[in-house]
Amino acid sequence: MTQPGRDWKAHSIEGVFLRFIVHENRCFKGQAIHDWLLAQARRLEIPGGCAFRGIAGYGRHGVLLEEHFFELASDLPLEVRFVCSEEQAGRLLDAVESAELSLFYVISPTRYGVAGVERSEWSKALPPIF
Repeated sequence: MTQPGRDWKAHSIEGVFLRFIVHENRCFKGQAIHDWLLAQARRLEIPGGCAFRGIAGYGRHGVLLEEHFFELASDLPLEVRFVCSEEQAGRLLDAVESAELSLFYVISPTRYGVAGVERSEWSKALPPIF
């Protein structure tokens, strides 16, 4: 006999999905922007973040950037993602503005959780990311 499914809405929590789209070779104070964002998020105790490299893309200026085999220094798009509380996302956006950076971002409502364990056990189920 099959057990009834978990109430996933009750098992998860509401938050936001915060994404920044930056250029791979853009730096701030000698540090790659994606590294700076991840470091700031860690400092602000956002539970985790990831950077993903695009193979092609264009932005508001309409210039198509693509990966080519022989390029050493590339200007491809990177997406830096965070799933966190709305308050945590606001603190990271405040840090970006305080640093006087101009970065494109997308923020979307989301629900998140950890499958396979009870909600009360989430902090014990996964090793710390940082």
